[in-house]
Amino acid sequence: MKNNPGIPRRAFLRRAGGTLSFVIAAPALAAPPPASGPVAKKVPEPGRAWELAADLVVIGGGLGGCAAALAAARNGLKVILTEETDWIGGQLTAQAVPPDENPWIESFGGTRSYLLLRQKIREYYLRNYPLTAEARAQPYLNPGNGWVSRLCHEPRVGLAALEEMLAPYVAGGRVAILLRHKAESVAVNGDRVEAVQVRSLESGWSMVLRAPFIADATELGDLLPLSGTEYVTGAESRRETGEPHAPDVAAPANMQAFTACFAIDHVAGENHVIDRPEEYGFWRDYVPDIKPPWPGKLLAWEYSDAVTFQPRKLETDPERGLGLWSYRRIADKRLFAPGTYAGDISLINWPQNDYLLGNLFEVSADEAARHWERAKQLSLSLLYWLQTEALRPDGGTGWKGLRLRPDVVGTEDGLAKYPYIRESRRIRAEFTVVEQHVSTEYRMKETGASREDVKAAEFKDSVGIGSYRIDLHPSTGGDNAIDVSSLPFQIPLGALLPRRMENLLPACKNIGVTHITNGCYREHPTEWNIGEAVGSLASFCLLNKTVPRAVRNKPDLLKRYQQLLADQGVPLSWPRVTPR
Repeated sequence: MKNNPGIPRRAFLRRAGGTLSFVIAAPALAAPPPASGPVAKKVPEPGRAWELAADLVVIGGGLGGCAAALAAARNGLKVILTEETDWIGGQLTAQAVPPDENPWIESFGGTRSYLLLRQKIREYYLRNYPLTAEARAQPYLNPGNGWVSRLCHEPRVGLAALEEMLAPYVAGGRVAILLRHKAESVAVNGDRVEAVQVRSLESGWSMVLRAPFIADATELGDLLPLSGTEYVTGAESRRETGEPHAPDVAAPANMQAFTACFAIDHVAGENHVIDRPEEYGFWRDYVPDIKPPWPGKLLAWEYSDAVTFQPRKLETDPERGLGLWSYRRIADKRLFAPGTYAGDISLINWPQNDYLLGNLFEVSADEAARHWERAKQLSLSLLYWLQTEALRPDGGTGWKGLRLRPDVVGTEDGLAKYPYIRESRRIRAEFTVVEQHVSTEYRMKETGASREDVKAAEFKDSVGIGSYRIDLHPSTGGDNAIDVSSLPFQIPLGALLPRRMENLLPACKNIGVTHITNGCYREHPTEWNIGEAVGSLASFCLLNKTVPRAVRNKPDLLKRYQQLLADQGVPLSWPRVTPR
């Protein structure tokens, strides 16, 4: 453990995000950092670290982590929540991805707290932005009028809504938030995680976090290898899963592309062309080496249709707000008072900046850093291509008025704080959801039901719901996209339980799904539901002096836990809806 010089208590509490009234210092370790007042000053001995204790430690402050912390605090637990970046919210904020959601989300398809998050995002705009009268009158305001989602918004607004939801628990000492902290080691005793040591990415100081339950809500499943928890990566074989779209041979390094997202606007008549990126020559000529084949260069207006694999035209026009430009548009200037925005703002997470040349985990730290930098180069090359060489609908080339917006994503370089992660390490779970449980075509064939009546497999241990197509982007192993119609599904408790570890719970994309079913369990409301189920499970187990495995396997406990979820606004099943 690293030696931690003393720091002012005020600065420490600011980092921790609250009063830390519940913090316990173990006798064998140093006391908490001293106050600047009359409290006796004491610093840790060499080789020691601060120690904090709570009822639940959540490592990772993405949507699943935030939902876990909220649910646990709502049920009376004291929670420590860590986050690697300086923004909580994960894919909604630091990764700069407007919510991917099911088509029924305005009325159903998410937990009560997730729908509250969406409501708070809209309320933030209504309170603080000069919307037009027409925009204010819209029952379901979509600030960006993007067509990927019914609620396309700026990352900072999502951040503000999450902070507002957590604020009462932070103020009351139930939740402490440690920003810019990353897990570096895990203490394990048999099949239990005893503690997680995290390191401040700013100061280098370390802290030991202890709790009866630990939630791994990291984007990459970081605690799984650190704790020795059994897990899987990449694509399982068809022999193992029986999935129609699984490969014949397992490919652990074959994972979905990740993306360095960025925000731009368009200011007509101005020149905002960036310096030519260092790797522009490579990316301008790059042709993805995948099967079925990509139709040509990545930086082009043609891409491979995810269903037919035929070339598909991707045209855009930022001057008229058409095509790809409006896909993930997060600010439609027409909805705001004149002069509010110089131009629309779009979030660029397009087929052209999917990074396929390597992974961010199960590789060395140096290699991961190299891939992240190259992904940034790809995104900057896409921007430069759009500014200088892309064919416009009018026959010209490039839009010089496209302007990088670092202020929107909260970084100096204008690229998102963190990669958009589509696929993570996944626990070897008590139960694994496979394609056969959710595929529309498979379920129709298996059950004989019509398309109107067919349902996904039902799980008696459901802890929530989700819905999204099985949507796999091209992968690092050379596979083109997989896009399969899937049915609105349930989240089984068995998928949240590692086969061996007793108190480590997955709360992000690291649950018991496969490479294939990750494609529909990875989007925003489902991740939130997973985290909420985990936070509620920890509180239920502590209250009832039991363990997660017993909750699943004892009908009375399971029924009571499911009732707790239902009472707090977590739907456990779907009404009849038409599959996507």
